[in-house]
Amino acid sequence: MTRIIAGRAGGRRLQTPKGDQTRPTSDRVREALFSAIESWSGSLHDLRFLDLYAGSGAIGLEAWSRGAAAVTLVESDRRTADLIRANARSVGCDVAEVVARSVAAVLAETARSSYDLVFADPPYPLSDEAVATDLALLAAQGWLSDGALVVVERSRRSPEPTWPRGLEPLAGKRRQKKYGETTLWLAEAASEPTDSLAP
Repeated sequence: MTRIIAGRAGGRRLQTPKGDQTRPTSDRVREALFSAIESWSGSLHDLRFLDLYAGSGAIGLEAWSRGAAAVTLVESDRRTADLIRANARSVGCDVAEVVARSVAAVLAETARSSYDLVFADPPYPLSDEAVATDLALLAAQGWLSDGALVVVERSRRSPEPTWPRGLEPLAGKRRQKKYGETTLWLAEAASEPTDSLAP
């Protein structure tokens, strides 16, 4: 079990998938993640949040609890996607859209709407090349609003993600945050359309 840390559903417990196919983000890392997000944005109120490789849905539901206006959670395993829906109901979140498809398949489509905040927690065994491809689709297919924040969680031993054109890593110490075996990498979307950027 894990729990919502703060906000309207603070303290509420969430179910987590059985087995070792998912790797829930620890409370410590989630707290650090949302501290970084709130430092960047001021608050999550009225922002749109996209949670990729969502697992239990704890990150996206935490975002809703802290004020996000809309949350989309993408999880390829259908049973785990059903668990996310159950978690959303249990905490009273009626704005969660759960998409039971692979991240690559979803991002390959032109976005129906754009997002202000994106969190991607790909499985550690997923290759760096596959992560780079997903990030390139995220930047190119209209998923990001101007100036959107993108956070990628990877193993401490993994290199920095290959950021595509249209995503710039944050400057200085805000670029990465390390917690035990976990590293968070942060980048910001360009404030102009990707296709107008110089190669």
